[in-house]
Amino acid sequence: MGLIIQRNWIIKPKINALGCKSAFFIWNLWIAKINSYFESDRRKMSDSSFASKLWASKIKEGGSRPILKRLRHMRILHTSDWHLGKHLEMHSRLPEQEEFIDEMEQICEERSVDLILLAGDVYDNSNPPAEAEQLFYSACLRLSKKGKRPIAVISGNHDSPERMRAAASLAALSGVVIIDSQGSKAAIGEYDGFSILDSDEGMLELLVNGEKAIIAVVPFPSEKRLNEIFTAPGHEEQIRKSYSEKVEEIFAALSAKFRDDAVNLAMGHFYINGGESSGSEREIQLGGSYAVEPKALPEKAQYIAMGHLHRPQAVAGLKNAFYSGSPIQYSKSETGYAKSVIIVDVHPGKEPAFEKVHLRNYKPVEVWKLGSIEEAIAECEARGAENSWVFLEVKTDRPLTPSEMKLMKSAKRDIVEINPIMDSVDADAGNSSEEKTIAEEFADFYLSLRGAAPSEELIELFLSISGEEDDR
Repeated sequence: MGLIIQRNWIIKPKINALGCKSAFFIWNLWIAKINSYFESDRRKMSDSSFASKLWASKIKEGGSRPILKRLRHMRILHTSDWHLGKHLEMHSRLPEQEEFIDEMEQICEERSVDLILLAGDVYDNSNPPAEAEQLFYSACLRLSKKGKRPIAVISGNHDSPERMRAAASLAALSGVVIIDSQGSKAAIGEYDGFSILDSDEGMLELLVNGEKAIIAVVPFPSEKRLNEIFTAPGHEEQIRKSYSEKVEEIFAALSAKFRDDAVNLAMGHFYINGGESSGSEREIQLGGSYAVEPKALPEKAQYIAMGHLHRPQAVAGLKNAFYSGSPIQYSKSETGYAKSVIIVDVHPGKEPAFEKVHLRNYKPVEVWKLGSIEEAIAECEARGAENSWVFLEVKTDRPLTPSEMKLMKSAKRDIVEINPIMDSVDADAGNSSEEKTIAEEFADFYLSLRGAAPSEELIELFLSISGEEDDR
């Protein structure tokens, strides 16, 4: 990005008062100094955080301002793993996901983002609720500025390629290019703010603000989908290749279309060996058979946008490949780090500059560890108004009663789980020689499973369903 002042936007000195020659000399000297200042700014543009601040400072409202010209430079926002429609136990996360879309829109506007890469897992499951689909379509309209900013989307392991494909034609009207599987092709043509110059299976070329970008994509490749690609007659040897080798071969074919006059990008959704999971991702490694080696990623790509892992991180051994991570804490295993999106500034043939932009924590997931039942009740009463999801771990020497759990949940809303941590458990307790009733057996089973005694209503319901009488 460069800044150039053009003379037709500058108030010229009053020539009559100074004389033509001296006025002309002073005016040109002033122009040279100002442009020298902006040239110094341009050299600092490899620091994307400095660049964004400088750009913002030069276009503040008020008064006449210089013409700002962007040199050959593309700004990309990388995000993934939205999991729209996800629940935390029985609690919907849609309100937080709506806040995330609000913040994404703000970031895109403030940072003048040219292109958005969404690297899979748009939804949390293959049959998302209508509210989740509505949020995605609304986000597409807002983030694309109704078709002026392109968004490239691929399917993840949580998404249904068929469902994503069904929405692709309508999404394209808003500038959203959905590539649901390796065989998908985007429609070539003019859009409101960009053009698709070329498209093939797993590849598209965009023209955005006068700059070209070639994107090679690999949506989540299940073993079945990969075998469909490598089952042509005479390809028996390819079928025997490992999962990683197949992904490498696909990327090698796609990256052959990279060019020096374009920004060359890659995007995928799968697990790469050496990646650090958070425990909340759906397991796709299957003992390592679904793991991809870092060397399988295309060497010629200037930036590689990955999805699947919820913890933001670089791909092991590579300096230009990143997992952006999920935008929201989706489990208590994701509480130890900040969520983010990645801003990438890249020129054709140049190394990109990266900036991790941290997101707000819309509703924190917290683990409260208390030393007793009394402490737990007091903590819930003292912090009841806090806007957070809470996992309670309570040390106790006895099971919690239903009334105690009810008291905690009434004092602190959005308690996700109450987990009694038994200080000491007599392994022989309750193992008497006397024969237990069916109700007592059920109560023991429930206690071992949930860590709390069942309510009287629950025991009565069990007895009525089982057809047993209460002999207690």
